[in-house]
Amino acid sequence: MERKVGTVSRGIRCPIIRQGDNLVDIAVTSVLEAAESEGFEMRDRDVVSLTESIVARAQGNYASVDDIAADVKAKLGGETIGVIFPILSRNRFAICLRGIAKGAKKVVLMLSYPSDEVGNSLVTYDQIDEAGINPYSDVLDEAKYRELFGENKHEFTGVDYVAYYSEIIREAGAEAEIIFANQPRTILDYTDCVLTCDIHTRARTKRILKAAGAKVVCGLDDILNAPVNGSGCNEKYGLLGSNKSTEDTIKLFPRECQGLVEDIQAEFLKRTGKHIEVMVYGDGAFKDPQGKIWELADPVVSPAHTSGLIGTPNELKLKYLADNDFKGLSGAELKEAISKSIKEKNGNLVGNMASQGTTPRQLTDLIGSLCDLTSGSGDKGTPIILVQGYFDNYTD
Repeated sequence: MERKVGTVSRGIRCPIIRQGDNLVDIAVTSVLEAAESEGFEMRDRDVVSLTESIVARAQGNYASVDDIAADVKAKLGGETIGVIFPILSRNRFAICLRGIAKGAKKVVLMLSYPSDEVGNSLVTYDQIDEAGINPYSDVLDEAKYRELFGENKHEFTGVDYVAYYSEIIREAGAEAEIIFANQPRTILDYTDCVLTCDIHTRARTKRILKAAGAKVVCGLDDILNAPVNGSGCNEKYGLLGSNKSTEDTIKLFPRECQGLVEDIQAEFLKRTGKHIEVMVYGDGAFKDPQGKIWELADPVVSPAHTSGLIGTPNELKLKYLADNDFKGLSGAELKEAISKSIKEKNGNLVGNMASQGTTPRQLTDLIGSLCDLTSGSGDKGTPIILVQGYFDNYTD
């Protein structure tokens, strides 16, 4: 019988992961037990994805607030530090800010406005327009911000991040000054030792600050990029991709894990005879239409994946073929014509009108987003995702 189901995404339950656990065995066994329980079979080019959290936990990749403080003090001098462009997040940045503030005497915190890099709003564009402010050039201090905009709580969390971040800095023992600006050079009017906390624009920000004469420029990727007092670290991303573990510790983004995905792939081949693609995923790359928040607070969607997941989709748009090339056909003739086009399509459809409207994004970003939405970030208990049929097309 002709297959009637295309792509299927399943959340796979597995044991709670602790440091030192064998993720290769856990991942493969959990998926195969789910297949037996639910009555489905593994197929070539199925995708098994592990959330970055369980990988980092198995690695024991943790660090304390004091570890952050020690590294910040050593690299930025421990006096007045400019901390610029952080995201507004209790989970992602607040605990890092505690460590940063403990490593300085004064923190000049420069917040981008009207929103942070990933879309969390301090104020709305309507408020900006009403106040007659130009966010590309105007610099506000905290008093002016309050005069113009008052208290603004986050739409979803109910937190006034200006007050919250100020309190964190002061409770850590540092003096706090908050300004609002969008030009990196602005911070140099306050200090020449700068920690830039943006994620996806960090290379540009560092370049601008260094060219403008900053004495010391670090990014979050430069903090805890090596162990401090025996702590965890991430050689490539530092504090980027970290999140809160306890009130005093963070879980860092997983360290090198390419070997892990390849070992899982090899174990699936050994136990099933199937060629399975494997990836580690973090945040999905999508934007919430209500809050305008871009989900991607991790430095990348996938820090490791098998080679079959490199590249972008190479797909034809069925409705384009139906409405243009084969508009005079219907029924079995239409199906046969479209199937023939799919089977004969070129290996690279860039510029082909019949591919317009297909999603021109990296496979790992697309599949990682699907996995992130499937697993969620709460109590579903499914940190492993099995995606089947993703590489199928209308002819399979």
